[in-house]
Amino acid sequence: MSALPLHSSSSRWQLRRWLIGGEWRTHPVRALVAIGAIALGVALGFAIHLINAAAFNEFSAAVKSLSGQSDLQVRAVQPFFDEALYPQLAQRDGIAVASPVLELDAVAPGETSALKIIGIDVFRSAAIAPDLVGQAAADKPFDTLADDAVFLSPAAMEWLRVKAGDTLELRSGTQVFAMRVAGGLVRAHPGQRIGVMDIAAAQWRFNRIGQISRVDLKLTEGVDRPAFKASLSQDLGASFLVTETADQEARASNMSRAYRVNLNMLAMIALFTGAFLVFSTQALSVLRRRSELALLRVVGLTRRQLLTQILLEGAVLGVIGSLLGLAIGYAMAAAALHLFGGDLGGGYFPGVKPTAHFSLSAAALFFLLGTTVALLGCASPALEAARARPAQALKSGSEDVALARLATPWPAIASLVLGALCTQFPPVMGLPIFGYVAIALLLIGAIALMPPLAALVFSALSALAERHSANAVVRLTLARLANAPNQASIALGGVLTSFSLMVAMAIMVSSFRVSVNDWLTHLLSADLYVRSAAGGNTGGLNPAEQQAIVAIPGVARGEFQRHMQLALDPARPNVALIARRIDADDPGKVLPMAGESVSPTLHAGAMPIWVSEAMLDLYGYTVGQRVILPVGVQPREFIVAGVWRDYARQSGAIQMRLADYQLLTADKDVNDVALWLQADVPAAQVVDALKRLPFGGALEFAEPSEIRAISMRIFDRSFAVTYLLELVAIVIGLFGVAATFSAQTLARAKEFGMLRHIGVTRQQILAMLAAEGGLLALLGIVVGFVLGGGISLILVFIVNPQSFHWTMQLHLPWGGLLLAAVVLLVSAAATALAAGRYAVSGEVVRAVREDW
Repeated sequence: MSALPLHSSSSRWQLRRWLIGGEWRTHPVRALVAIGAIALGVALGFAIHLINAAAFNEFSAAVKSLSGQSDLQVRAVQPFFDEALYPQLAQRDGIAVASPVLELDAVAPGETSALKIIGIDVFRSAAIAPDLVGQAAADKPFDTLADDAVFLSPAAMEWLRVKAGDTLELRSGTQVFAMRVAGGLVRAHPGQRIGVMDIAAAQWRFNRIGQISRVDLKLTEGVDRPAFKASLSQDLGASFLVTETADQEARASNMSRAYRVNLNMLAMIALFTGAFLVFSTQALSVLRRRSELALLRVVGLTRRQLLTQILLEGAVLGVIGSLLGLAIGYAMAAAALHLFGGDLGGGYFPGVKPTAHFSLSAAALFFLLGTTVALLGCASPALEAARARPAQALKSGSEDVALARLATPWPAIASLVLGALCTQFPPVMGLPIFGYVAIALLLIGAIALMPPLAALVFSALSALAERHSANAVVRLTLARLANAPNQASIALGGVLTSFSLMVAMAIMVSSFRVSVNDWLTHLLSADLYVRSAAGGNTGGLNPAEQQAIVAIPGVARGEFQRHMQLALDPARPNVALIARRIDADDPGKVLPMAGESVSPTLHAGAMPIWVSEAMLDLYGYTVGQRVILPVGVQPREFIVAGVWRDYARQSGAIQMRLADYQLLTADKDVNDVALWLQADVPAAQVVDALKRLPFGGALEFAEPSEIRAISMRIFDRSFAVTYLLELVAIVIGLFGVAATFSAQTLARAKEFGMLRHIGVTRQQILAMLAAEGGLLALLGIVVGFVLGGGISLILVFIVNPQSFHWTMQLHLPWGGLLLAAVVLLVSAAATALAAGRYAVSGEVVRAVREDW
């Protein structure tokens, strides 16, 4: 027999095309499933990157537009500070121009979101931030200084449904006043909802006389900015922050980083599933064609050429899946940005309207990632095909021997141990990197442990059946699984991967959902909640209005709450400061405590505060620690009296007694009121009475059940991607099981033919296949429960606390998990049965004639 003419490149490529084309024509579904999994992972990762890049770039451009050409900005830790600092800065050596700015989040009646109002000194601002100067009408050149004029960006006009010349109503406290839309801000960025007023008019209209939010500074040419910044920070003290535009960009990036990384990890899980499916596809393909590949070796194909061929087949899957994923990812990003904006579901980039831009560098990175994953998936089968001895591989029945290396348990055990060790490491740069590494190692270790585990379990069951069962189908099924555990483990791995990930995600989401619901139940203890505005910082209730509310007939008592923002770190998001009535000796009555507390009476001279869990991680607070906070005119010392759980603010929150806050700030206004009603008094009756108050039109009302329902809807919407990925994981897993069983039953056609020759009926073979599928799925489900439970512990107690700085209680959704297990078990058995019908449909002689 002459060797194949494989020395010419054209002959080699022709052979490779024949082999790839033949394999695809024979098993198209299996290839499509592997391509789909890789495409899904690439699409999710690429879409998340494009969405975030577009939103962040647009947000940065908007921030630079507001900051203009300023070199530095001086802000207070509190939202507002005395404008007396402005002339001091303007006269300081090294400062060329100082521009005072008042920033407010104003409420327009009928709107749930706030409009950012920026009060400027038009003459100063023109030299630093000309984009903020409104375009006045030609016949009214002094509207930029008028006390009744506001200039709106195009996005704000569209949102508020007004145009130049119209009247716009805004709210200060509970009072509404009218402003004239004098013109537009033609250089505002798309989606940027802002309004600009004269700073004196803004101070008067919104009751902020003598207060400003920041001072933009343009330094004299030649001044060393870092040195000047350090000197100014030292002179101003702890109550002020000296920042740059880059600090605001870093703040936005840090705020969304954990959310981005977790979404990307979901994409990596999809890619991991794709890698396993590529491995399964190529491993089964190599096993089925074992004798064919050996024959090619005999007639002249070298070991290196065979290795290249198998790797090429996997690379083709990766290339097609990656290209498809890039296209789908770009379409997903464009649709998400158009429909939902660029906040990634978390509201991290408000006030921008980004559009998707195709990034060639990012596309190349994700393309290489998808292709590399496919190559890694087919590396082991390719090496096995190249190492196989042709003489042995030509014999029938040697398929399971080819996977003998999988039966070695030590690499799997090492992977599991290393994964367990990774759970003990701290976060890296505030991210649970080792937590994700631990999950990957546990998955790899569990999948690698399946061959010896399957051999152990099915050998024991087979021995038991030999002694106690006379049923031939049962004994044949268990004997097959016990003596070919390596092939069985490939199908088992598909079930294990999909089901364990589904279990882990379901437990994590259920635990979070139940924890949030319990948290809301603890916080929402009143019968009715009243607030002066849905958003913004210009609403409020003065003492007279507070008294009028609690004097309504049917109200037993009321508790008030004041909240504001503190900027403790220029590179981090603001921290919420909440003042309310708290019993220092028993704070658990109103706060969902998450640890031990200390009595503030033991620490004389310091007012107590209770901090959220995020403050421990982000700012290093500890219970009993004394901290300095700039609340009021001068910074004061506080004692951290306890830690409470807060699922609303991952950037940190501080609670203090309302009486202490009012003593330090002399601020008697409040934002929210919690009302406890007298027995048998319906909430609707009290709401009607509140609406009849002189300021009743400015109030909003909600019962605890409404707030809880809205909050849970927001929760479910935020986790919609997770729910979708759970479904996709199960579907991909089932397709993988289908493709695996189909390939195995076709490869066992000779075995089935021999069984038919010795008297086994077709129905018995089908029953045997259904039993094999059910037993493999059952073992995969049992191990998947254990593995998924372990992964869920990492997600609940490591990934979430390190990512979002909150803890939760563990909750297992047994009903949903058992239902998913039953569906998967029945589907696996039905899949094996359907594949077997095709495999045993041929003639008996044709199935075994190759062995004659």
